[in-house]
Amino acid sequence: MPLIVHAPPRRRRAATAALAVVALIGAVLPSVGPPAQAADEWVPASSYTSTDRGEGTYSVPLLNSDVPDVSVERVPAAEHEEGRDVYYMISTTMHLSPGAPIMKSYDLVNWEIVNYVFDRLGVGDSFSLRNGQNSYGQGQWASSLRYHRGKFYVAFNTNNLGGSYLYSTDDIEDGAWTRLPLGRAFHDPSLYFDDRDGGTPYIFYGSGSTSAVKLDSGLTRVVAEYPNILRPADYPGSPFLGGLFEGAQVQYIDGHYYVVIITWPPGQGRQVVLFRSTELLGWYATADGSNPYRARGVLNSNGFAQGSLVPIARDGGRTDWYGMFFRDSFPVGRIPALIPATWQDGWPTFGDHGVVPVNGEFAKPIRLSPAEEALERQKSVVASDDFANDAPHKAYMDEQWTIPSPPEVDESLLGVELVRNPGFESGTVSPWAAQFGAQLTLEPVDGTTALKVANRTLNGSGPNQSLDGVLQRGVTYQVSAKVKYAAGPASVRFNLVADWGAGVQVMASGEVQAGRWTTVSGRYTVPSTAETGKVTFAVETPWANPQPPSSSVEYLLDDVSVIGQPVTTEHPTEAEIRPNGSRLGPAWQWNHAPDNRYWSLTDREGWLRLTTGKVVTGGYVYTKLSNRAELTWFEEARNTLSQRTFGPKSSAETKLDFSRMKDGDVAGLAMYNRGFSYVAVKRVNGRHTLGVVNRVQPFPVTFDQATAETFVPGTAVPLGDATTVHLKGDAEFDAPTGQGWTTFHYSLDGLTWHRLGDRVGPQTLDGSLTHFMGHRWGLFNYATAQAGGQVDFDHYLLSDTLTAEGKPLDTGDLDAAIGHASTLDEHHYPADSWAAMRAALGKAQAARASAFGTQNQIDAPELALSLELARLGVARFPVAVAVAAQTRCAGPQVALTIEVTNHEAVPVDVSVDTPYGTKSFDDVEPGKTRFHPFQTRERHVPAGSASVTASATVDGEPRTVELTAPHDAHTCR
Repeated sequence: MPLIVHAPPRRRRAATAALAVVALIGAVLPSVGPPAQAADEWVPASSYTSTDRGEGTYSVPLLNSDVPDVSVERVPAAEHEEGRDVYYMISTTMHLSPGAPIMKSYDLVNWEIVNYVFDRLGVGDSFSLRNGQNSYGQGQWASSLRYHRGKFYVAFNTNNLGGSYLYSTDDIEDGAWTRLPLGRAFHDPSLYFDDRDGGTPYIFYGSGSTSAVKLDSGLTRVVAEYPNILRPADYPGSPFLGGLFEGAQVQYIDGHYYVVIITWPPGQGRQVVLFRSTELLGWYATADGSNPYRARGVLNSNGFAQGSLVPIARDGGRTDWYGMFFRDSFPVGRIPALIPATWQDGWPTFGDHGVVPVNGEFAKPIRLSPAEEALERQKSVVASDDFANDAPHKAYMDEQWTIPSPPEVDESLLGVELVRNPGFESGTVSPWAAQFGAQLTLEPVDGTTALKVANRTLNGSGPNQSLDGVLQRGVTYQVSAKVKYAAGPASVRFNLVADWGAGVQVMASGEVQAGRWTTVSGRYTVPSTAETGKVTFAVETPWANPQPPSSSVEYLLDDVSVIGQPVTTEHPTEAEIRPNGSRLGPAWQWNHAPDNRYWSLTDREGWLRLTTGKVVTGGYVYTKLSNRAELTWFEEARNTLSQRTFGPKSSAETKLDFSRMKDGDVAGLAMYNRGFSYVAVKRVNGRHTLGVVNRVQPFPVTFDQATAETFVPGTAVPLGDATTVHLKGDAEFDAPTGQGWTTFHYSLDGLTWHRLGDRVGPQTLDGSLTHFMGHRWGLFNYATAQAGGQVDFDHYLLSDTLTAEGKPLDTGDLDAAIGHASTLDEHHYPADSWAAMRAALGKAQAARASAFGTQNQIDAPELALSLELARLGVARFPVAVAVAAQTRCAGPQVALTIEVTNHEAVPVDVSVDTPYGTKSFDDVEPGKTRFHPFQTRERHVPAGSASVTASATVDGEPRTVELTAPHDAHTCR
């Protein structure tokens, strides 16, 4: 299949409408001329996340933005209310809220977000940044989306929130989802309904091998297990098999089951392997136990891997199958690609003879009408926002939760030592016991006694003791122990852990140097959901596969301590969860579940308000990491609002009102992941200072949080008496590829801009995968000293033009859109579509009448208007005629009068059909009205309607529309 490699698509500008200052350093004051008298033709470019070239081709990867772990499902035309094939796609969003976005497409190239599966994954601490807990790199992973017998299903795993869940709904775009915990974890779960067996539901899952479970008909419980259906070891000598071996998704095609797997063989890139069999369950279904699955590497090109096979209906009942596979493109993220396949002998070859170049171009597999394609190209997964609180209401916004009562706390168990024989002075090891083969003995040390831990073979080999019934839910504990070892690695990390049946929880950890007594200490809050009736406390070293050298280190242990602190635990509240009357558009997601008390779009019309609800502590760690690395204040802060970035260039602009900040507050605009760059206002001793923070790898395990977020030298700017500031971040992801560099600018009036130092970075993928997603733009506000400070954001404006490019400000596209809108006739469109366009037009005209300081200020209103204009193009009536029916008395009998007005620019033929006769109007002239009275010969006519058919040749195309003209009942006396 031939393809052409191009550079990534860029937004096109028409004619330059103004001059811009070419200087890149210092004050920049662009000027823009008056609107052009004759605007260029309105031909809008594709959106920032569309790679549709507008000429029947597209490039890969799609979207230019972070949309990983994709699963795509088609609803056939016969089963969709729109009467055509519609595609839906789901993705991973981990710790973000709302989560599990549902995206929609008609052509598989252009996508928009239409819903979310959930608002929040839970009300517990981990998804809400409470009490030291977080879900960075965890949360919702690798969903599968399925449509079966009129219902939609989503299955996904959570790494830290109770395992896997199954959600279902009858209405994927607007409905509420029903949530069902599956009670266990399934890695990368893929739901599959086997229609050859009456629709039996299965979940395929696993990493390193692929297993399956069968569910009951109600999808509520597992009724059968099928471990290790697919294993790399069963295919010796296959060069395409190796690491990962996960992400299984199943399809049935022409008599065979196909299982798509991502693999990562040693020394190679990520790739797609396909397994094919006539038996879904493999060797479980064969009489002799043989393996019926055959394997083939089907794509090994530039790292495109993991995703779905996607069906495309063709004439004659034929079906083409494409692949939707993503590619790691950090720091933008993991980006999907729609890749065509050539099938031969039941096996596909993807791309051009197996080659898929980055930015390679393919023919679109589904073509729509010109108006529909124009609309699809305007759709996006990112969006500018004026914070007008006008986003559509969705069911997930009303998600209901039962708030658990705070646990009762036994005050007598606070402030006292819970560990028995903590210093081993009792002359006996008891009540300490050995686990996993360790040997425990007492050993005199410097006039005291310590516990010697020997014969260790596993990371868990060591001492434990029961804390049954004394460790309390919702209580924060100060946990510590002294450790020393003599032989082994130069340093070893020791973990003080507790296990109450929900997996080992690290309460404290620390790095111990060989030959030196070291105190390992930390604070840990027991979750309010923990079952603490039976608890084992233990000392361990970190797990790894294979077991690391630290697992065999012998050591001495002394002065072990677990002491409950006075209760300051945060508990979820109904007010925190309750909807607050503010509706954000679907492009926005919160960094963890928000506290709805502390953000608003209604407190100040047209502004986003963020209020600090608590003070950052510096006590948060990555619960995903065995080394318990600390979080920054920025990562700990709640209610950071975020959107995806997009590549290869991304610019975001906002206006910040900081007049209500409190001392110690920090607020601004970030380009963030675990590594981040941000521009912010800090208030210290009543003074406001603007500056840039840049945090890059390597990331230390422990550090001073204040120092980590110190302004980059040379970027601090005192703001004096100012109360507002405009902020702008320009991110580059291709200079060089694999790194993100951001240049920040500020302005006090939105017109004259100043650069804040040099570009900062580089931002790259964190190899520990603590934030396993692309870098995002974020609006944030956090407190380091006292809660209650407020900031307001006036707008969020996107562009793909960077200040450093030195381009003149260009209003050509904006002028063309405004000019095109002025040529339209409202009679050609539904009233709601026309009203939406007029609202966007009003904002665009208001922007055009003012001065511009950045391309963002031009692009945002143009894109909003172009989207509504494109929607109008699809919504246009086939033939624009207005019909009306009226009943009246003509003597003692009722007369029914039908009136037809032609709003087209060409003549229209009209036929009218009523219970009282028919009438034809030939060649109704443009702008003219024709009417006809029908004599009913009845004294009473019930309410009813007339059927009207109008036909004309519009824009060279024969068109017909059928309309209904209702009329009231009428009685004549």
